[in-house]
Amino acid sequence: MKIGIVCYPTFGGSGVLATELGIALSDKGYEVHFITYEQPVRLSQTFHPNIYFHEVKVPTYPLFDFPPYETALASAMVNVIVNQELDILHVHYAIPHASAAYFARQILKKTGKDIPFITTLHGTDITLVGRDTTYEPVVTFSINESDAITAVSDSLRAETQRSFKIEKEIHVIPNFVDVKRFHQTDKDHFKQMLAPDGERILVHVSNFRPVKRVLDVVEVFARIKKEVPSKLLMIGDGPDRQDAEDLARSLGLYHDIRFLGKQEQISEILSIADLFILPSQTESFGLSALEAMACSVPLISSNSGGLPEININGKTGFLSNVGDVESMSRNAIYILSDEDRLKEFKKAAIAQARHFEKQRIIPMYEKLYCEVIAAY
Repeated sequence: MKIGIVCYPTFGGSGVLATELGIALSDKGYEVHFITYEQPVRLSQTFHPNIYFHEVKVPTYPLFDFPPYETALASAMVNVIVNQELDILHVHYAIPHASAAYFARQILKKTGKDIPFITTLHGTDITLVGRDTTYEPVVTFSINESDAITAVSDSLRAETQRSFKIEKEIHVIPNFVDVKRFHQTDKDHFKQMLAPDGERILVHVSNFRPVKRVLDVVEVFARIKKEVPSKLLMIGDGPDRQDAEDLARSLGLYHDIRFLGKQEQISEILSIADLFILPSQTESFGLSALEAMACSVPLISSNSGGLPEININGKTGFLSNVGDVESMSRNAIYILSDEDRLKEFKKAAIAQARHFEKQRIIPMYEKLYCEVIAAY
């Protein structure tokens, strides 16, 4: 089977999941073609003989204040589908990938070539951007024109059905983790450098957008540190990073927080962590949290969206209302202040993560691909 995957190539959850899916499919012998404007971040880490990358080039002209990426993407899809003889197209994130896929298919029909496409919904394409009246009609139409629709959590499926007039079944196929790559390894030398006096290490990973509430992470850490000697690692970058750094300085915590920026070897950092903090305003699933749990890191999170589907309150970590930094810090202190208790939470975290390991999830996509192709 030849599969085209369209995604954003960035550190966000949709791009990471799409890339990991493509890698897993290629490992099973499928031919995978990524179509996007630059090579996906995780694709650059190792070479995969069954994976091909097709760059979408967007010409710039004085006429365009904003070059029409969607048009260039649709043209790239047409070229790849025809020249590589793809069997199916899988687009991740509704905007603008689903509408571009529909546009490409209409072009292909004029040439006598036609293939089905699947749309996977990841979160903010539904909960934030997609509901904007500027985009909603196109989002609704292109989702309904998809030959199959998947969502990464039960919560996101329900949210999509509430917000849009969806005429087809939405299949829930959750995000997954490669436990062979994401697992706790011996990095004590690294931990000793960051926490020379045995401090607990807390971690947050995100794109530092307002929806991630990174200022809450700093506020939670400030309360934890008063009770438990600890350090905080902030991984990622984005619009709220400067505000988070300014808050850390104003609270006198800047030397206890390391803003590491974007990092590719996330598993090595998670291996030294004692707790993962994710206080998001909305989180359709929480792939970064799942990767942390696979490395035996318990989770302090909001109860937003799909997070309750992976974080078992009182067992793998704790859930709190969005913005309730007092509850989050109190729960974190409870976990961190007792070594035996922390070990039990760590064991539960990795046990829960194994329910989402890729060997369980990839066959769901394979089955759906075969059903869609057979019915088309």
